[in-house]
Amino acid sequence: MQQITVDQLKEKLAEKADLFLLDVREAYEHADFDIGGTLIPSGEIMTKASKIPKDKPVVVYCHRGIRSQIAIQRLEERYGFVNLINLQGGLEKWEL
Repeated sequence: MQQITVDQLKEKLAEKADLFLLDVREAYEHADFDIGGTLIPSGEIMTKASKIPKDKPVVVYCHRGIRSQIAIQRLEERYGFVNLINLQGGLEKWEL
């Protein structure tokens, strides 16, 4: 599984890199702290996979990086995604 650190992601965002941010947390978590990603809660990810681009890097994140890893594994297995990148440590690391 591809990984990216919080510092690496912050660099890419500062450079205006062409990537898609996918937040798999719940709506209340997203409302509390949002870095600009598209919200698709992990429980809905399989039914909304068509909303995730396959033609650019997709950074998937949650609070600690666990739900995002599970979501990536499921999407790769079922839909053949090869462009998903997990945010190591999740947004918990972002806020430190």
